[in-house]
Formats: sequence, C-alpha cells, structure tokens
Amino acid sequence: MRIVRGLPPAPPEAPPAAVALGVFDGVHLGHRAILGLAVSHASAAGMQSIACTFDPHPLEVLQPGRAPLPITTLDERLALIEGCGLDLAVVLPFTRELASMEPEAFVTDVLVTRLGARDVVVGFNHRFGRGARGDAAMLRSLGERLGFRTHVAEPLVVDGVAVSSTEIRAALQRGDLAMAGRLLGRAYTLSGSIAHGAGRGRTLGFPTANIVPTRPVLVAPGVYACAAEVAGRKERSVVNVGVRPTFGETALAVEAYLLDFVGDLYGQTMTLTFVSRIREERRFPSVDALKTQIEADAEEARRRL
Repeated sequence: MRIVRGLPPAPPEAPPAAVALGVFDGVHLGHRAILGLAVSHASAAGMQSIACTFDPHPLEVLQPGRAPLPITTLDERLALIEGCGLDLAVVLPFTRELASMEPEAFVTDVLVTRLGARDVVVGFNHRFGRGARGDAAMLRSLGERLGFRTHVAEPLVVDGVAVSSTEIRAALQRGDLAMAGRLLGRAYTLSGSIAHGAGRGRTLGFPTANIVPTRPVLVAPGVYACAAEVAGRKERSVVNVGVRPTFGETALAVEAYLLDFVGDLYGQTMTLTFVSRIREERRFPSVDALKTQIEADAEEARRRL
C-alpha cells in the first residue's frame, strides 16, 4: 500500500478510484466494513482503492477537551488499513483551515479532482466540512452531479452492542478485554520502548520490563496475561498496569514480567497483546505478600496463555 501524507497535487486526470472516507481510529469491525466496501467496488470496476483519513483526530483541533484517547497510533492505523487490502492511503493533516472548508468544495477538490473518486464509501454517521454540514445525503446529491456513487455502511452490532471506538474504549477502561476484542475484531495491543525502572522487580525475583507506551494506556489498572513480542521473539508474560500502591507510588506504569526469558531488553520495543485480565490492582500489606501474589499471577498467566 502506498501512503501519501498531505493533500496530493491535482493531476491532469486522476485515475478512477473507490474512496473510503473516515478517521478509522482503531480500524475496528465497522471500519473494516467501510474499507472492505471500497476494496470490493474498486476490484469490480478495475479501479484503485483509497483510504482517505485524517491526523490528528478532528476533535484534537476543534475541541481538545473532548478529544478521545487514541486506540491506535497513526502508523498502527495505516498498517491495519493496509491489511484490509487498500492500494493507497491518503493522510490529510487535520487543521482549522481544512475544518473550515465547505463540504461541497472538499468533495469537488479533494475527493473528485485529486483522488479521482467514482465510488465514495462512508459510515452511516460520518460528517465532514465546515460546520459538519457534509453527510451521506449531501454526498449522494453531489455524486449525481459530479459522477460518483455513494455507499453508506450501516451500523454494525455485535452481541447487542453497536460497534464504535467509543464502545471499545469503554470496554477497555472497565477491563472487559473480551468485548473490546469482539468489537475490534482482534485483541487489543500496546507497544512501547523498554526503559530503566526502579529495579524492584529484580529484587523481588521477578525482573520486569518497564514499557513507555507510544500512546495512552486504555486498559483498566490491573494484572493481565499478555503475549509479548520483542527483539523478534514471542514470549508469554504477566503484565501489571497501575500505580504500584504497595510502594506508595502514584504514576501509572506498565511492567511486563516475561515468564520464560532471561536477558537484557533495555532500549528494545515491546508489543503486548492483552489476552486476559487476571485481577484488579491492589495494595498488599507486605513485600512477602506481594511476592506470593506475583507467583500466583505468573502461574495463572501460564495457564491462560
């Protein structure tokens, strides 16, 4: 998949394309349905398929206090979009200037002239353009005049829950990995570099990798069984997400104890796939009580993994 960052120049005649339009944070099952429709229409007509997305999230620019925490980084999002079979991803920097663009001008200049849209696919609730006036009805109307077809992906419901990034965040924040995974269509992951910590895990007999995440942590505080990938290796791990109350700390930390690994991982990047929540985080009356619990957590992680 080719990636174009920024508004592409207007070619003399853009090759015809099916364009999926949206932020696609998380690339969940609903987003995959939108992207899949674009791929399907492009394939049927011998066109290229394009995902047109935005970065940062529009609310980060327009209403920072209401902006949602991201489920994926931009690079993670693009990799997931590529996995859906798209030929091209266009990442439009979301600015106040872009937000002030009239929706009719966005469709004409960006979708049709620059991207060559012959088919446009959006979610049922997608809005765009100045004052969020643009919607599916406007796209259909403009398409009749400008020569493209509009396709609207209807709401997707899984286990009685409408698939959305909001529902996924809520599931993660209450520790419901199973529901989050069903809505995402995959397990939740988190990546980050491994940095030096206080070294307490080693003194306790459970050396941990302290992970500095590339994005905000969405899972609820607690202990998790995770699959870890680091330095080209896949390892089983038990992961604590929390503030380490037994030691009186308050800063959120992500610490992974690899069950079958011995070595130095500082400076490496680790990706954690959250498989199961073992328990909540809690304060222990003594270090010995904590060590006993960690041993039990490690055994439980082995069983679940």
